[in-house]
Amino acid sequence: RVTYTDVTSDENLPSFPRSAMDGFSVISSDTFGASEGLPAYLEVVGEVPMGQSSDINLSPGQAAKAYTGGMLANRADAIIMIEHTQPANDTTIEVLRPVAPGEHVIQIGEDIRPGDTVLAKGHTIRAQDIGGLLALGKVEMDVTCLPRVSIISTGDELVSPNEVPKPGQVRDINTYTISSLVIKAGGIPVPIALVSDTFESQREAAIKAMELGDIIIFSAGSSVSSRDMTASVIDSLGDPGVIVHGIAIKPGKPTIIGMIDNKPALGLPGNPVSAMVVFDLLVKPIIHTFSGCKSYPEPKTVHARLLRDIPSLAGREDYIQVQLIHEDNNLYANPIFGKSNLIYTLVRSDGTIKIPLDSGGLYKDTEVVVSLY
Repeated sequence: RVTYTDVTSDENLPSFPRSAMDGFSVISSDTFGASEGLPAYLEVVGEVPMGQSSDINLSPGQAAKAYTGGMLANRADAIIMIEHTQPANDTTIEVLRPVAPGEHVIQIGEDIRPGDTVLAKGHTIRAQDIGGLLALGKVEMDVTCLPRVSIISTGDELVSPNEVPKPGQVRDINTYTISSLVIKAGGIPVPIALVSDTFESQREAAIKAMELGDIIIFSAGSSVSSRDMTASVIDSLGDPGVIVHGIAIKPGKPTIIGMIDNKPALGLPGNPVSAMVVFDLLVKPIIHTFSGCKSYPEPKTVHARLLRDIPSLAGREDYIQVQLIHEDNNLYANPIFGKSNLIYTLVRSDGTIKIPLDSGGLYKDTEVVVSLY
């Protein structure tokens, strides 16, 4: 989730001086000059139990047992680690090294002070952030609503995945792969329906998608054949309609980008490889923006060496699936070539590499950056 407003602290953390080590609360000046050959001797006058305040007031030459995270004895200004002491008798310890004022002590407000910004607006909340909030007693906060992404899969050939396809039919997979990508990106998928290749049915589904979602995704129907109607449907529903039809990438060239009454509407190619590439490039940043993120999180990447040449054409960006191979303490990227309608091209891959717009391809042994799945 993403913070909707700045979150500020109302208190000091810690609210009392805390020991950072198991040992003894001491007055630091009592330890100056101490060494293994000439230790300082301190009288142990008690201990400060964990979870309790101190009722011990140290005088010069005295110490009190202390525990990690516990309170210091009154008038103490340092902790001597237990490893740097040894017992002289039942009530006295030898201090084998000096400590400076404040050593091994977490001071009041050292972690956070009143008025400090704990989490800024637009911050994606992590596990450690939850710990920091709870340490300040903040058990509720305002976060941005998760964006709802309506998904419409089009095609007369599609049947539900639990059906046995007849000749000419295929199981619908894009609804589910796109839904999974939406969840991973921080959105809520709202599958609308499998709709046929007719303008009326697609427009009816799109109206429902507009009502239920903040972002609308059409799967398939973005090409320019007589049965690809996504652009016409988007244009029919509101201004400005289609803004872009076709982008200079492979796979994913026939992608549609539009707006319907301030709601993004995208037409993704029906081929699963194309749909996944375009989702990462376009849909994921939109979901993050709608989630309130100030910055788009970069994908995790690794550097690897190509095992084969990859041809390309100048004038477009190519996105190639690769499998990573660890061999002889080196990391290699093995290109997985396959048509964009083959789902197992994706299943067998660990990530993608991008061939730049002005490149004619990449040679074997070139170091590449792999964006990991």
